[in-house]
Amino acid sequence: MAELDIRKIMEILPHRYPILLVDRILEYEPMVRARGYKNVTYNEPMFTGHFPNNPVLPGVYMIEAMAQLGGAMVLEPGEHVRTVPYLAGIDKAKFRRPVIPGDRLEIEVRMLRHKRNIGWVGGEATVDGQFVCSAELMFSISSDPRMSGDATVLHY
Repeated sequence: MAELDIRKIMEILPHRYPILLVDRILEYEPMVRARGYKNVTYNEPMFTGHFPNNPVLPGVYMIEAMAQLGGAMVLEPGEHVRTVPYLAGIDKAKFRRPVIPGDRLEIEVRMLRHKRNIGWVGGEATVDGQFVCSAELMFSISSDPRMSGDATVLHY
């Protein structure tokens, strides 16, 4: 199981600040599972308008962080070159407690099933060992004729 720092993550995912939501991948088994985290800091742009006097990380950002970690797991460097995995569905999403600045959102995703270009990833997030949210995310991998070279792109 490999560990990926932010530079390696940016080689796999095209996301950049402010929407890159995975800071480090701690465990990484391509097409099997991944575990990583996002440090939640007060200076992030979503807190300007999302309860400014009581900042709470929006649930859609937690789902996006899971999707990005799942995307990194699916887009192993060298695999799926010139393909684009699209987020195709969200199922069984549950949110149990707020995530606030200063928290470390720890995320784990695992491949539930995969057949050809369609798959489901299960994700769960915790803060300090306490369950925060979970969801099942469906993805569709499509070829992208606009891609050239060995670049890999993840779009939602």
